[in-house]
Amino acid sequence: MLARVRSGALRGIDALVVDVEVDVSSGLPHTTTVGLPDGAVREASDRIRAALRNAGFAYPQRRITVNLAPAGVRKEGVAYDLPIALGILAAEATPPLPDLAAWCVLGELGLDGRVHGVRGALPIAAAAKRTGLRGLIVPAANAAEAALAEGPPVIGVESLAEAVAHLRGEAPRAPTTVDAAALLAVALLGGGDLADVRGQQSAKRALEVAAAGAHNLLLIGPPGSGKTMLARRLPSILPALSLEEAIEVTAIHSFDWGGNSEQRRRTSAWKYGAGTVGAFSPRSSVCGGFW
Repeated sequence: MLARVRSGALRGIDALVVDVEVDVSSGLPHTTTVGLPDGAVREASDRIRAALRNAGFAYPQRRITVNLAPAGVRKEGVAYDLPIALGILAAEATPPLPDLAAWCVLGELGLDGRVHGVRGALPIAAAAKRTGLRGLIVPAANAAEAALAEGPPVIGVESLAEAVAHLRGEAPRAPTTVDAAALLAVALLGGGDLADVRGQQSAKRALEVAAAGAHNLLLIGPPGSGKTMLARRLPSILPALSLEEAIEVTAIHSFDWGGNSEQRRRTSAWKYGAGTVGAFSPRSSVCGGFW
């Protein structure tokens, strides 16, 4: 029997809806996943088998083929665990699950059936909104983040059993709602205040000009000269983000497992590593490095 559910794939700082098709047919017990899956997606069958068994469901002892479409887009990460598991139950479980074609589902499964958080929930929720899907089932840890998209109803679940109970109508869960304006209203200065910096007059002047005129800024210097210290304090002199800008920045953090952080929701996006530092704001950006 064939079942279909929707999920999402990340592309740059955007996302697209992915069709997860599960076919359970006669044959030797074997699970095949096609559609350009990476290693984490191919390993999903082992996690799903244990999660279904420990949650009280049976894993079909038949041939299972999972197709992730569009097949030409690479599928990465662990967010496909929950949609594949629900697809298997929709195709084989007794009593079966209802039609899942209008649901967008994402979540990583633990071996005990718990649903763990994933990255990219906000852009995937925005993609589901553009597609006009009926609703989203996401990890409870990502529910508030996904609700910021103001799209279809967002159902947060802690376990595979909760997701199944909601879909069967046995234990319906209320959609997650958030007040986006209140959630994103306050700008916390986690990187510090530029007023705390002593000296560095030329560099501080450059930051002020970049912030006032929404210019890009490149900081170059040897290690320890203060590039990271200064760049991390740029948000302290930027105007407060509008609601749309704050959601945009939250979406960027969502790709780096940070979308659920209160502080990161409300400040500019940051990414720094050995020898470089970068910040993004809808109004200004800065990067630095040494050679």
